[in-house]
Amino acid sequence: MTSLTLRVVAYASLREFVPLYGLYALLFEDHGLDTAGISSLFVLWSVVAFVSEVPSGAWADTVSRRGLLAVSGVLLTATFTLWLVWPTYLGFALGFVLWGLSESLKSGTFEALVYDELAARGGEHRYAAVVGYANAGEMACVFVSILTAASLYDLGGYALVGWVSVAVTVLDLLLVWTLPAAPKEAEADEIDGPGTTLAQRYLATLRAGTGEIRVDRAVRRAVVLAAGLLACLAFDEYFGLLAREDGVSTGFVPVLVALTAVGQVVGAAAAGRTATMRGRTMGTVVAAGSALIAAGALVGGIAGFAAIGVGYGALHNTAIVAEARLQGTMSGRARATVSSVVGLTSEVLSVSIFAGYALGSLWLPMSVLVAVTVLPIVALGAVTSRLLPAR
Repeated sequence: MTSLTLRVVAYASLREFVPLYGLYALLFEDHGLDTAGISSLFVLWSVVAFVSEVPSGAWADTVSRRGLLAVSGVLLTATFTLWLVWPTYLGFALGFVLWGLSESLKSGTFEALVYDELAARGGEHRYAAVVGYANAGEMACVFVSILTAASLYDLGGYALVGWVSVAVTVLDLLLVWTLPAAPKEAEADEIDGPGTTLAQRYLATLRAGTGEIRVDRAVRRAVVLAAGLLACLAFDEYFGLLAREDGVSTGFVPVLVALTAVGQVVGAAAAGRTATMRGRTMGTVVAAGSALIAAGALVGGIAGFAAIGVGYGALHNTAIVAEARLQGTMSGRARATVSSVVGLTSEVLSVSIFAGYALGSLWLPMSVLVAVTVLPIVALGAVTSRLLPAR
């Protein structure tokens, strides 16, 4: 790997090395929340993220992207700290507000920073591979952190898991400053002329990004595909509850959830090799992955979670490839803004998924809910060949 790839992977990976990720749904449940209450928190999380998604993307095309990533890290640290010192529904809700803002500042910003740095070096064709390695690193850290969570929980309960997570986010915040800072492919002041104010540059960037999606059909279709695939990954928030439904102890839940992370590691790492796949091939992969997730949820146990891991890894791979095709299709004048529209659209779709879980949990077990959730993914796979841009 090159120095750039190593720095990108290190930053992205450590951000996901948070043991609390594998247990926070159980933390909420053990503090008195039911599935509907937990789902309402996820809805709040998504609402905050999509309301701030596009505005934050325009800021990333206007001001320092590294600076925005640093602010994102501070908000993430504050999220877990708040949950530990105020473990009530209101405390969890405020934490999700901060987390939603944190994710919106990172979404689009990170991808645009990496692509423009590669563009400055003449290596745009390596984008899928670099982001794939970064995603694989993230999932590998999720896997290790989930397994670590089991041991930490046995030693010190939620408190130890939580404070270790806070410490990790602080370390990741320091890694932000090791990331490159290549000039944007088109500076914001070039869009509206030199000498303009920051507010004018921001509005010009926002118009450029949203206008490109409105006018360019290929970009618009790529946005829809990437957002749809990313939204399909939203139900991993319920994997811990799915494992507990089978009667698994709290300490062993992270082990089962870790199996899904293994699949994502493999799927993400292979993105560089699958970056040239055709639309029909991707559609088949999407349909097969969704079928494996549905079957795994219904079967349960180690075998079921292994099947979920394979299916989830397949969907993760297609999401990375779709996002890479989008980066290569857009003009680059407002790269982070366009990428943030993907995040916005996926969050809107995620809200509907979380709302469905909140209502469905009143009548259906978690295993059936997960199986039903993946049915729309099959429909997405059927139209993938029309939405995926040419390489």
